[in-house]
Amino acid sequence: MIDSNNKDIQNKKFSKMSEKKLYVKYVVCLRDKIVLQSELDRMGFHYEITVHGAIRFLKKSTKVQYQELKKNLLKKGYILLDEKESVLIDRIINTIIEVIHYSESLPNLNFHDIVNKHVISGEESLLKIFSDVKGMSILQFIVVQKIERAKELMLYEDLSLKEIAEILNYKNKDYLAAQFKKTTGLTPRYFERLRKERMAIVEKHTAELNSENAKTS
Repeated sequence: MIDSNNKDIQNKKFSKMSEKKLYVKYVVCLRDKIVLQSELDRMGFHYEITVHGAIRFLKKSTKVQYQELKKNLLKKGYILLDEKESVLIDRIINTIIEVIHYSESLPNLNFHDIVNKHVISGEESLLKIFSDVKGMSILQFIVVQKIERAKELMLYEDLSLKEIAEILNYKNKDYLAAQFKKTTGLTPRYFERLRKERMAIVEKHTAELNSENAKTS
């Protein structure tokens, strides 16, 4: 008899092995995403769209089904990348996110080093494929992720703008503030105020809970 726990583990492993994650070129706006989802639904795929726009297929499909999807998307002006290309795009995204969001202090990011000037097919570089998939260059993607990390540090850490600029490897706080405003349309001061307001709500709620607990004890 097969132990039920072992069977569950095996099923989960098989499920992970069955999942395929592919990116699509030229899906760069909301209308594109709606068209993509409509086609996937029409063809009966079990899938989810990841936060970075990849299709994660949740149920194993045949090669013929993937080819049919590729053909149907091509008719609409989209290109379904193969697994090799998708893995490389995913690796770039994950590397950038890991370095920016999980490093105590950022190194001097050089996107050419991240990509290593890899060429996939013919003269089409990975840099161009990334831009066609994400609707932005790798350099722009790095900036967006750095600003997201800056927001996180502003909201959850008691740090000055100068300290945040140093963590994110900006030459000074003024440059960070300028890039922050350009990217978000908001100033760092707005997020500092947001943090104070959130902390005040938490402190008020905690005080009310303590008061209620004192009355019931």
